[in-house]
Amino acid sequence: MFFFRGKNFSFELNTRTYVMGILNVTPDSFYDGGKWNSPGAALSHALQMQNDGADIIDIGAQSTRPGHKELSENEELSIIKEYIDAIIPKLSVPTSVDTFYPAVAEYCLMHGVAVVNDVSGRFNPDIASLVKNYNAGWIVMHTGGGDADRMTDYEENVVGNVNAFFDYMLEKSENFGIKREQICLDMGIGFGKDYEDNLTLIKNIKLLKRQDVMLLTALSNKRVIKAASHSDTENCLFGTIAADTAAVFGGTDMIRVHEVKESKIAADMADAVFRG
Repeated sequence: MFFFRGKNFSFELNTRTYVMGILNVTPDSFYDGGKWNSPGAALSHALQMQNDGADIIDIGAQSTRPGHKELSENEELSIIKEYIDAIIPKLSVPTSVDTFYPAVAEYCLMHGVAVVNDVSGRFNPDIASLVKNYNAGWIVMHTGGGDADRMTDYEENVVGNVNAFFDYMLEKSENFGIKREQICLDMGIGFGKDYEDNLTLIKNIKLLKRQDVMLLTALSNKRVIKAASHSDTENCLFGTIAADTAAVFGGTDMIRVHEVKESKIAADMADAVFRG
């Protein structure tokens, strides 16, 4: 048996699809910006996602949408503190923090967050030290040096590029003293990739999946979904579920979603077909 686990959480791999619920507490998120930008509203939504079947809740105060204005480390920390203090004591499922700032990660880990969801696309020794010292989980995401606005030319080998990054991050982490079971890999759909790159990755998840390391797929309401399903942002649920089902078929361990209830039902059905 293989696990993604640390001090405050444990997920057995290759058994079912886990659902990560997204909680954006920033006013300018591309999908739900401003909906949960008070601690009370955010807590209510977090509890609803937990009741709807979320296995983990990902809390973020930094938007990564195209054209976003990046918050400084101090700005992000000042926003997220009150949300962490209000939410973490009330939840029974583990939480992750969506950040690339060490000070934000440290505050959250000190206050009960289990996983750092790091979208920087690089090995940051300051984040690595926190993950090691707190026995936390670490989600490492491929960006190819780009972001939601800047594309990278992969010379028709985006799958190979992502796999090379995964191997690099696993080796660097293990050499740093972080256990392999603390790492979760994210292919970074929508980050430094164009439409065809994103579809290529979704089609080839089997080639990205390692039996002993958790693979996260984050597709919910992203531009590739809107483009492929000819939908606007408010009507991407069906396209998201279709893409997530393809990811489950490919062997992904966890899906990151906005609509937990619907996604959980779809994931359970996909598991019955593909894992049953």
